[in-house]
Amino acid sequence: MGKVAFVSLAVAALAALLGERIVSLRRRSLASRELTQNHLPNCVLLKSLDHGSEDITILGDGLAFISAGLKYPGLPFSDLPGKIFTLDLHDPRLKPAELRMPRSFDLESFNPHGISVYTDPDDTIYLFVVNHPQHKSQVELFRFVEDDNSLVHVKTIKHELLNSVNDIVALGVDSFYATNDHYFSNEILKTLVENFLGAAWSNVVYYSPEEVKVVSEGYAFANGINISPDQRHIYVVNLFHHDVHVLQRKEDNSLVRIKVVPVGSVCDNVEVEPESGDLWLGCHPNAWKALNFDANDPPGSEVIRIQNIHSDEPVVTQVYADDGKVIMGSSVATTYGGKLLIGSVFHKALVCDLE
Repeated sequence: MGKVAFVSLAVAALAALLGERIVSLRRRSLASRELTQNHLPNCVLLKSLDHGSEDITILGDGLAFISAGLKYPGLPFSDLPGKIFTLDLHDPRLKPAELRMPRSFDLESFNPHGISVYTDPDDTIYLFVVNHPQHKSQVELFRFVEDDNSLVHVKTIKHELLNSVNDIVALGVDSFYATNDHYFSNEILKTLVENFLGAAWSNVVYYSPEEVKVVSEGYAFANGINISPDQRHIYVVNLFHHDVHVLQRKEDNSLVRIKVVPVGSVCDNVEVEPESGDLWLGCHPNAWKALNFDANDPPGSEVIRIQNIHSDEPVVTQVYADDGKVIMGSSVATTYGGKLLIGSVFHKALVCDLE
């Protein structure tokens, strides 16, 4: 409470004293570089995703799950309720299919953010969805029914440590790591204090029915999170600092930071290629434009790949870049079968051939 009270009293003074200096610092921290176009062949915008494709995860058989309709403070959004789609990447039509939701679930307030899939040993597929009804934070656990492309709601998970959840990576049927992108849950304190000052107060939380705890902290907007193919390492995107943190898992599920890899862009979600272990990131080359959306000067998109991240010299390359004329505000990128699937906070998803 001491920190909260102090910061609350200091907000007005900071705004008055720093004024344009704070705004300038924020603009620099959100990147503002010129973007050179770097397109890929045979790119197709996906239909049915007019109100965003914030996060995407792909099963080993090429079935993608897509969260759409995120309403995040400060970013453009649709008035339509959030939805979850599937996309069969083997189907040449590349047509997303909306998942049927249970009638008992509150669809009107459904505001999906990060997602993660866990497949049980008996091949049951569970979908974890970060949900922000009334801009609160909770995690919805669903069971996927492939026969009729529907979701069965298993339970809602809430906890005081899950106060500002952004992304999630499933570890089991009811356990996961999640990022809190802010220390505060209050929207005013998030915006006026943490965002403008770039405060490194956000964290990573481990959740299970037996134990909930903060396992890593000190991030300036902890965003995307994912796990290595061997389950030994966790990757966390530190948005305002433009880097990715590599964390080693311990037996008690605590995390130890072992290295930080700069990426040179404001990156959002991170996906991991199962075979190679390469990291794929959807990034905002000029996030200031995303926060101050202008249809005549749209925010661009960028996809970054990190190879050999555990070596002494990880290779960071730009795979795709667009000035916003094709896809705006890319938030996630993932690959399957020689194709790159790019999602957006508030725009359609894009599928391109990698070669």
